[in-house]
Amino acid sequence: MASLSRIGSLTAAAILLASAAVAQGYPDRQVTMVVPFAAGGPTDTVARLVAEKMSADLGQQIIVENVGGAGGTLGAAQVAEAEADGYTILLHHIGMATSESLYRELPYNALEAFAPVGLVTEVPMTVVARADFEPADMASFVTYVKENADTITMANAGIGAASHLCGMLLMQALEAPIVTVPYRGTGPAMTELVGGQIDIMCDQTTNTTEQIQGGTIKAYAVTTPERLDLFPDLPTAAEAGLPGIEVSVWHGIYAPAGTPQEAVDRLSTSLQTVLADPELSTRLAELGTAPSPVEDGTPEALSAKLSAEIERWRPIIEEAGVYAD
Repeated sequence: MASLSRIGSLTAAAILLASAAVAQGYPDRQVTMVVPFAAGGPTDTVARLVAEKMSADLGQQIIVENVGGAGGTLGAAQVAEAEADGYTILLHHIGMATSESLYRELPYNALEAFAPVGLVTEVPMTVVARADFEPADMASFVTYVKENADTITMANAGIGAASHLCGMLLMQALEAPIVTVPYRGTGPAMTELVGGQIDIMCDQTTNTTEQIQGGTIKAYAVTTPERLDLFPDLPTAAEAGLPGIEVSVWHGIYAPAGTPQEAVDRLSTSLQTVLADPELSTRLAELGTAPSPVEDGTPEALSAKLSAEIERWRPIIEEAGVYAD
């Protein structure tokens, strides 16, 4: 009978051989990118742009699968439980960090259940309203909302969605308990805003730019430290006296924990190539955002971002006392 040390050596050798095979042949078939939100939403838009470019670089198609529900946790849980072979990956946004506090019984640990690949983009948020909302500018918006909070409705795409988080910061900054109306995704929320059934919303430029430019909604401010080149006339929330509303929706790519490092490295290298692609920059610029710097398209950068954001949002969510379960 082989000794335990001999068996251990054989096992280690098998793992090394398997890793070498991954390094030489990955990917040799289609890759599935899970987006934990509905098709047509802002995160889906980013995912499809990136998947198209990475497909060309990897030489294998990356198909986008939308698995919406529970603030993005259903899709994330599906990837956490998927086979760790590099053929199922996740593109998620800031909700990967905030879900750690929003859900008291989360079926996975964001820091342990995934192998980070890299950051993709940080999308600014905009404070918008129905086209005929009364205030003419952000200064009058602040005054008006404070005085009429009990009659104003604010849409979001569900608890834990970026629009919900931004709206929560807005209410805290205004010290105004606005009536919030959750929807099953950003698409339905925007439809209601355009139709005038809802008064205001806070959402990503990837979902609001076209509507702002078309005049179907009214824009008041951006949530970035500086004004956006796309909307130079829109003030920052800080300029309007609301410095607490600084939030962007960062997106990252993850694989299940245990995915061979060679596969993670290949995905990261591909992502970095895509982040440097001028066409991707142009297409994202049209949506009011930009690719992350190439040096942020790494596992280390995404891991650091995720950890920092979990700690940033925990006290904010606990103070609000709003949970998704």
